Amino acid sequence: MSDGTTEKAAGQDAGLWTLPNLISFLRILALPVFLWVLLGLDRPFLAAVLLGLISVTDLLDGMLARRLDQVSEIGKMLDPVADRLVVLAGVVGGMVAGLVPLWLGVSLLVREAIIGPTTIYYLVRHKVRVPVRRMGKTATALIFFAVPFYYLTGTTFAPLFWEAVATLLGGPGLILYLIVTWRYLGDLRHAPR
Repeated sequence: MSDGTTEKAAGQDAGLWTLPNLISFLRILALPVFLWVLLGLDRPFLAAVLLGLISVTDLLDGMLARRLDQVSEIGKMLDPVADRLVVLAGVVGGMVAGLVPLWLGVSLLVREAIIGPTTIYYLVRHKVRVPVRRMGKTATALIFFAVPFYYLTGTTFAPLFWEAVATLLGGPGLILYLIVTWRYLGDLRHAPR
């Protein structure tokens, strides 16, 4: 017997107006504030905290999407775009501020220069969208943690310690990113069209 409410069919798109999508939009809108704090105010500690908070929302929006049954096609595209923008803002901002090492920053930028256009090409030309791999999420998480720790090297409190922690996270994160990039490109080439 129905109680008068319509249950959403399993797998149905939740649409644009969802809490997880709002969180992703807010994450993107927070990036100019973060860059202003880092580059305009030259406050690396505050920038690290802000970037950390922005990064944590990546876990929050995905968890809420599943828990609230608010998974949407726009969210599946918006979340990785927001992730890339956070990584790019954090890495480029950090390199400009002299806090993120060039070996990490340039490698991540080259990776994004390959993956971004390739993904867009396959989506527009062949309507192919390959789901994000778990390894890619792990790599993103490691980079999300490493970059704010690199910012802490710009403070007077134990800069060498923070550099060691950041490198221990950023090195494996970069390696995983490169592996998953190769696999992701293979997924795109072999995806049904």
